[in-house]
Amino acid sequence: MPERKRQIHTSAAPEPIGPFSQALRVGPFVYVAGQGPGDAATGEIVHGTIEEQTALTLDNVKAILAAAGATMDDVVRCTVWLSDLDEFARYNAVYETYFGDPKPTRATVGAQLLGGIKVEIEVTAYLGETTP
Repeated sequence: MPERKRQIHTSAAPEPIGPFSQALRVGPFVYVAGQGPGDAATGEIVHGTIEEQTALTLDNVKAILAAAGATMDDVVRCTVWLSDLDEFARYNAVYETYFGDPKPTRATVGAQLLGGIKVEIEVTAYLGETTP
């Protein structure tokens, strides 16, 4: 019987801080757990501007996708949490540089985030009808 879901893990992104996977491959989809501005080598949160935190967060997403055989071009859906919606334009300026056209669908909401981070992003990627 084929695997229904396969765990994706890479040391190129921070380890999960709770009982969850970095990502799961389920059929042609890759579900990446919410990522923040963590340093993969140290596991520490990197505090900085919203631009710096957004770039590092998306670099972590990119590393996890690569471990699953996917790229940012395969992303079809993003959910983004911002601790300060007044920083939306600055976050968005960095975010848009990570995705080609057509851009993935997205929801961005304001939230209180753990560890004092400014941004958290989860994505879903579609790899087509290929076997994992």
